[in-house]
Amino acid sequence: MKKAPERKPYQPGPFMRYSTYAIGFISVLLGITMTIGGFQLLRLGGSAYYLLAGVGIMLAGTLVMRRLVEGLWLYIAIFLATCLWAVWEVGFAYWPLFARVTAPLAILFLLLLIAPALAGHRSTEPAIAPRTSLIASLSTLTTLLLFVAGGFLQHGVILASDRDPLTLASASSDGSTISEWRHAGRTAAGTRFVPYTEITIDNVKDLKVAWTLRAGDMQGEGAVYQATPLQIDDSLYTCTPNNKILAIDAESGKLRWQFDPHVEPGLDWRRCRGVSFYQAATSPGAKPKLCDSRIIFGTLDARLMAVDAATGKLCTKFGAQGAIDLTQGMGEVIPGSYMQTTAPTIARNLIIVGGWIADNRSNNEPGGVIRAFHAETGDLVWAWDPGDPNVTRLPIKDGQYTRHTPNVWSLPSVDEELGMIYLPTGNATPDFWGGARRPEDDAISTSVIALNLETGRLIWKFQTLHHDVWDLDVASQPLLFDHPDGQGGKVPALIQLTKQGQIYLLNRQTGVPITEVEERPVPHHSTTGDRLSPTQPYSVGMPSLGTEILTERSMWGLTPLDQLWCRIDFRQLRYEGNFTPPGTDRAMFYPGSAGGANWGSGAIDEQNGYLIVNDIRMPWFAQLITRDDYNKRAAQGGGDHFTGLIETKGAPYAIEYGFIKSPLGMPCKQPPFGTLTAIDLKTHKIAWQRPAGTTEASGPLGIKSHLPMPVGLPTIGGPMATATGLVFYSGTQDPYIRAFSTFDGKELWKAKLPVGSTATPMSYVSSKSGRQFLVVTAGGSVPVGSGVDMPRGDYIIAYSLE
Repeated sequence: MKKAPERKPYQPGPFMRYSTYAIGFISVLLGITMTIGGFQLLRLGGSAYYLLAGVGIMLAGTLVMRRLVEGLWLYIAIFLATCLWAVWEVGFAYWPLFARVTAPLAILFLLLLIAPALAGHRSTEPAIAPRTSLIASLSTLTTLLLFVAGGFLQHGVILASDRDPLTLASASSDGSTISEWRHAGRTAAGTRFVPYTEITIDNVKDLKVAWTLRAGDMQGEGAVYQATPLQIDDSLYTCTPNNKILAIDAESGKLRWQFDPHVEPGLDWRRCRGVSFYQAATSPGAKPKLCDSRIIFGTLDARLMAVDAATGKLCTKFGAQGAIDLTQGMGEVIPGSYMQTTAPTIARNLIIVGGWIADNRSNNEPGGVIRAFHAETGDLVWAWDPGDPNVTRLPIKDGQYTRHTPNVWSLPSVDEELGMIYLPTGNATPDFWGGARRPEDDAISTSVIALNLETGRLIWKFQTLHHDVWDLDVASQPLLFDHPDGQGGKVPALIQLTKQGQIYLLNRQTGVPITEVEERPVPHHSTTGDRLSPTQPYSVGMPSLGTEILTERSMWGLTPLDQLWCRIDFRQLRYEGNFTPPGTDRAMFYPGSAGGANWGSGAIDEQNGYLIVNDIRMPWFAQLITRDDYNKRAAQGGGDHFTGLIETKGAPYAIEYGFIKSPLGMPCKQPPFGTLTAIDLKTHKIAWQRPAGTTEASGPLGIKSHLPMPVGLPTIGGPMATATGLVFYSGTQDPYIRAFSTFDGKELWKAKLPVGSTATPMSYVSSKSGRQFLVVTAGGSVPVGSGVDMPRGDYIIAYSLE
């Protein structure tokens, strides 16, 4: 009897063999990287998962390279353990799971695909039949695709169950409700609420482009269109980044006139967020004269100017031949260190201005004096110097107002009936070290203050943050409305949104909080010679936005590797919760300096008492650097693409700060990075909240993904609310203007813009046709926290119903 021939071990085809080597080798590299990083994370006190998984994946990859099926079984066990670990860490929250599960699922698909090339030890047959492998791999791929497809759905939506039905104004197209958008926030109260009723929840889907104007004038570094136009009668008025003033026919969009103030070149910050309008008192029946109605604006080279609203001609009787030099009394002003980016405030016959002051350049910048000028003559009427209460008009000491005091660069609001103007303040420079600040600086920094409109004297102040060393200046315009007192009456109220995510509800007559504010202990140690406040004011009676305490589990990334990097970075940073103070080590604070509510402010649906807020949720790091270290690092080129390195002349420390990101350029905190929220002002609770914007124009490594996943990205610009239950918003990082339901935040309409927008939309009813128009300025998105190069534009676009 012949002996049966010995069967040779199973040998797959060349393609399958090479695929096995390649996928096994990739797994080994992944495992080595995770093992090294996991060991470092564990040494820092972090999760042991990455070390254990790294060792396991490295071993599984080695077995796969040897074409042993045990490598596949080992990886399946690791994958199942990963799923259990992920759910244990973050529950079933989609985006946190996405970072933990998607990449391991993709690797499992590849391993199942090459399973027929694997055999048991000394086996002569494939351990898994090709048909079984194909079914398993396709099932895994389907699961992966379904999981990724879930990214195109909204997650993290908050929707209160006890919302009252909204009161909606009925639709009207007869032109009977004709008004004006006379201030940056439509009215001096800054609520960005329009009473017009032609565009409704039912017909908003039918909005079409009515006209588009290309404004030109995009020259200069950092030039971005961000202005919200004014509407006066049949004209719109707006400005370009270089302060050219445009008058536009409100019906047709045609340019009527343009005025160029010829600002000085060489500035690295070019913004104009709006202009102001003044109407002089005239006798009934009197023939209009030049400059009876005028457009008033500030410039990047610190001038205050007035031009005739009808013709664009300079009002030569205003100031000195139409202009006031705002550097007078300010001492030394280096070009670009003091300018006007916000529309002046017009109240009665006064023009009230503060000023934008460059952050962190020096400890001896111009001061934050507030000045009121006569709207017709330009004469100085009063001045409020934060550093010298004895100043009522002209500076007293050394011929200049007190230097480097807290400033007001954003929009004030006005209650003419009470005779008060409400101003949001910044902090004294430098922003991240306050060891040399004076008591008078600390007294009014990062606050909202009320001044007497006629005299400029301080009436009350409310501080939202004590001794601000996080650059959390109050950037949002105060919102004025009448709050129910619970007894059938109303209380004159003010809402102050802040960068730190706290929302303060105050009596605007007295400055006393209407809802509870509680002083809570915060970290206040310092190794830099600074003094820090032991407590900070928490607005516990109102919802806060993006103020959760971050943990290692909060760190995020598209893949396990960049999430591991973020976890290690988190463990290496000093983070002690809210208001972690800067020091000579890398410290993290959240929300960051661009976080919370920024200059776009909010909107109030005045019919239903809903506050609409967009916010930014991005952690920052800050590190104070000695002069010697700064000189060395500056010589080497300063910070990298994640950071900024600033000298801060005259201070003992320079500063390095920026967003905390992974090597892929993705934020290290899990989504959302920005939201749109409605707060019911009757209950002081969140009515709804949704992530704002998609990843269509963003992506890893600064590459646009073109995938409209509604992650919720950082938001700039403000919302607008209407009497018909709509909220319009365009400040997302994808190029759209959208309409949402005020009731539940559901998206009802969107229109793609030529480029993104950071401007607040506005609306008006044409005095010619009675049609309601929606207008937005599309100048390009500001890539807050994104390395993507966002295109710029000069578009002013109007929409209407056909």
